[in-house]
Amino acid sequence: MITVNISPIIFSIGSLSVRWYGLMYVVGITIGLLVAWPYAKWKGFTEDQLEKVVYWSVPAGLVGARLYYVIQQPLGPFLSQPWKIFAVWEGGMAFYGAIFAVVLVILIAGWRMKISILKFLDVAALFAVVGQFFGRIGNIINGDIIGYPTKLPWGFVYANPNSFAPSHDIAYQPAAVYEALIDILLFAILWTLRKKVKPGMLFFYYIIGYSISQVIVFIWRDN
Repeated sequence: MITVNISPIIFSIGSLSVRWYGLMYVVGITIGLLVAWPYAKWKGFTEDQLEKVVYWSVPAGLVGARLYYVIQQPLGPFLSQPWKIFAVWEGGMAFYGAIFAVVLVILIAGWRMKISILKFLDVAALFAVVGQFFGRIGNIINGDIIGYPTKLPWGFVYANPNSFAPSHDIAYQPAAVYEALIDILLFAILWTLRKKVKPGMLFFYYIIGYSISQVIVFIWRDN
């Protein structure tokens, strides 16, 4: 078995904690932009257009991911303690919510700035798949995306008591690793096709590929 004994918390200052998951979001967004920005320029977008869309897309994606997670949970605890809606440090972000929110931003921005929505969706797809990969690293450290208990030699034992795994002495299918590997495969496909397909098709392939990957991973992933 593979033992993961890393605390989700990097360090704390008083009540403020800096977590690996949050750091991976920052890294994912940064590298995602570094990868997608040249592609966006190749698509004909200006620096000003890119900055405006990114300025609204990043916070919208974070809010959308959190809210999409919240509405899938029993709402009683959130209604009795509304502050828990914002308690991302307790876990709970759903990537489809980020996709819905960012697509909405791109639709509005495209209409207002008179830019190609389909081309910008292609750029967003390339950004998203890169960001997802780094988010999965945060999931691996957290122990918050896991499969069923297993005796396979690559099963993960989340030994750190601060991890989100329900038990710290048994091995689980490393569902987050499976998702990360699929992100690498999906990025390779999108990167190969990025200059060969019609506007909008790269985003279409991303959505289809990501959806299929979820069907596959959920064979082993424990809900």
